[in-house]
Amino acid sequence: MELWRKMWLYSQMIDIRADGARSDGIGRVGSQPIALAAVALVLMLTGAGSIALWRATRGALPETQRAITARQIQIRTTEATEQLVEKTKALELSQQDAIDQLQALQDQVQGVKRLLAAQQSEAKRLSEQIGAVASAIDGLRESFASTQSTADAPDPPQARHTSVRSKAHALRGSRRKRSKSHS
Repeated sequence: MELWRKMWLYSQMIDIRADGARSDGIGRVGSQPIALAAVALVLMLTGAGSIALWRATRGALPETQRAITARQIQIRTTEATEQLVEKTKALELSQQDAIDQLQALQDQVQGVKRLLAAQQSEAKRLSEQIGAVASAIDGLRESFASTQSTADAPDPPQARHTSVRSKAHALRGSRRKRSKSHS
């Protein structure tokens, strides 16, 4: 069996000689390194050109595109923040205006309440004065009625003369009071 292995190993070994290398196809490719280098260079240039073409059709470089996108996001964020600040300031101003208007309205309401209270006290005072005038008129009516009842009784002529004078005097006084109360 060992012999068999040796034979097999010998059959597997290839003997390369200098004259056989030239006649074999593998030996020829190795003998022309310039052609091999030219083919490799063409393959590398074709790959680089296709990558450049692919990037040119896709736009800018991905890193540049990411930087541009990040900058645009920053600009949008800044603009949104500025708009938010402006809207907040406008809201503060409108809120302050509303507060000022509310305070002015409250001041007006308080003024109206004071005027109403003053009018109510004036109405109460006038009502009291009307009551006093009405009671004075009632008193005058009673005194006039009592003087008439005494005037109807027969008096001596001298007394009658004095009672007519007192009646005339009372009538004049009541007319004066009436004219004062009407004006």
